Amino acid sequence: MSQVPEALISRFDVHDRKQFEIKLEYQPAGTDETRYLVESYLFLPSSLNIDAETYPRADFYADIHNYVRFKTPVMGLAELLTSDGSPLVWLEAWLRTGLGTEVDVVYHAKLFSCVLRGALRRFATTVESRCDGKKDVDAARSELEEVVLVAGDGMARVLERFRAWLRAVGELRLTEKTRASLRLVDEYVSLLVEQFFRRAVADMGALPRSSQWLTLRKGLMDAVLREESYRKEHRLRSVLSPTGDNEEYMQRLGFLKKFCMNVLFLSARRKQKRQGWEEVLFALAAGVAMAFATAVAFWAQVRFTQASLNFFLIAVVGYMMKDRIKEGLRRIFSRVAATHLYDRTTDLVDPVTARTIGTCEERVDYGGAVKVPPQVTSLRLHDDFTTVSQGELSEMVIRYQKRIVLDARLLPRSERGLTGVTDILRLNVERFLRDMDEPEFALEYVDLEDFSVGRIRGAKRYAVDLVFRFTVEEAGGRKESSQLVRLVLDRNGIQRMQTYPSPGAPDAPAGTGACQPAA
Repeated sequence: MSQVPEALISRFDVHDRKQFEIKLEYQPAGTDETRYLVESYLFLPSSLNIDAETYPRADFYADIHNYVRFKTPVMGLAELLTSDGSPLVWLEAWLRTGLGTEVDVVYHAKLFSCVLRGALRRFATTVESRCDGKKDVDAARSELEEVVLVAGDGMARVLERFRAWLRAVGELRLTEKTRASLRLVDEYVSLLVEQFFRRAVADMGALPRSSQWLTLRKGLMDAVLREESYRKEHRLRSVLSPTGDNEEYMQRLGFLKKFCMNVLFLSARRKQKRQGWEEVLFALAAGVAMAFATAVAFWAQVRFTQASLNFFLIAVVGYMMKDRIKEGLRRIFSRVAATHLYDRTTDLVDPVTARTIGTCEERVDYGGAVKVPPQVTSLRLHDDFTTVSQGELSEMVIRYQKRIVLDARLLPRSERGLTGVTDILRLNVERFLRDMDEPEFALEYVDLEDFSVGRIRGAKRYAVDLVFRFTVEEAGGRKESSQLVRLVLDRNGIQRMQTYPSPGAPDAPAGTGACQPAA
């Protein structure tokens, strides 16, 4: 993870066998516009047969999935119960005063589930870190006991307050859509408690089986069983089955997550800015060609009579040259547009206020059009293979640029300060796999004792380097950082991810921080 500069935090992960994910968190610190430039350089072996013709821009953009949303407000369970900025406190105040519409109620109910999800995720991460096996057992038990007890007690009080509010709201005259929305939020909250508490118990699986450790597990599982009984009591089918395929459970969980978290996602309005400029340039090319053809026609008309063969031949040649001039200028202007203009421009719109809070521009360049900066080249000089291969062995370079401009004045604020924006980008690598060799080979092996010949397994894998450069411009200052990530692929997909220390970070881990793809 790269945390320099502070205004931009990046995290890299393998989402699944076919998708690589980068999560960017933009956190403006000023009171005006902040500009972010994200440059990604993909270095692909030539054997993968990737270039501008076999992998055009439209296919590249089709393989990118982008999600832009506000950062989830950070609140602990205690803050959810007491803070003035808590969505739960707002809901309770609305019940007393009636100040707010039903739309506002649904919005704050969804926001409550998002904030609760963030608190539960931090709890599960804390439990996982305490169970890494490197700590003293007694110290770990003491820390875990405190974390689990605080979370269990806090969660019980949060659920009690929220469901008491739901029961009170049930007596009001609300539209059926509002009632259905609140029921779905309640179901999602129940599933969140079950999901993260169950995950915490799973992380504690390697701990001792003594009574003290079992008490911690039992407390969490009791909460899980209570939520499961709660959903059964309300006739909800989102209950895990040890023997079934749990298709409906996964379907409902996925839908509820999208339904509740959509209050954070920014809507995108795409504009064809480059296409408009290209049309202007193409019209200019047609005008220049037409001017040439007209000049030739005028000259021929003065030099020869219109009925002569010479006039006819000159007019035909003039038209031929006009056509070629037009096409040649189109190609030149198209290259100029590709060099200086972005492919896509998108407005980022706040889903609540419907105001445009920023813009996002994207561009893709291939091969000779990409000038790799020396700083990017130097990042790859970490072993003899990459040192020698640059310039010696052919490879395709793809540069993907993304420029984001955020207006800090239009971003919502919380008690903790300005709300940032999270940008999740997933790259599908399936196209890279098409021309790969078989992932496994049989290698001949000679036993040294009896010289018998056998066969052993040989794995055929490919390394794809990705170098990221991050630039932040705000308040008249400019900060830069960079990161090298290597994806190790075979025909079946991503096998692992390796990250390398960034320049100026001597204390960073030394090299192969492997990450297995998520199941």
